[in-house]
Amino acid sequence: MPPQSIPRYYGQPALVGPMGVARPVRSDNRGLVSLLAGLLGLLLSFLGLPGLVLGPIAYFLGKSSIRRIDESKGELGGRSTAMAGWVMGVVATALGALASLIALTWFLVQAYGLPPT
Repeated sequence: MPPQSIPRYYGQPALVGPMGVARPVRSDNRGLVSLLAGLLGLLLSFLGLPGLVLGPIAYFLGKSSIRRIDESKGELGGRSTAMAGWVMGVVATALGALASLIALTWFLVQAYGLPPT
């Protein structure tokens, strides 16, 4: 049976360079930095300000990395890492904003008392 008549069960073949050797795919490092910033922003989001600073950094680095990976036509990898960093950046920003709002409300109530009814 010739090899070309055997069905492929494993999806797409690996990227093959000269001499039939599979090329390693470079990863875009912005995606990893985005993931780390998003994770740190999530862990510190209960403090408010770190989530508000690290969240947008993770968001924009993740979006930039995804765009670069998509434009590279298979030369760069790490799209799922960049996507995870992008999502964590959004969540860290939202949690940081919520924690900041709660802290500000608590501070104003302590300083000026409850509003009159």
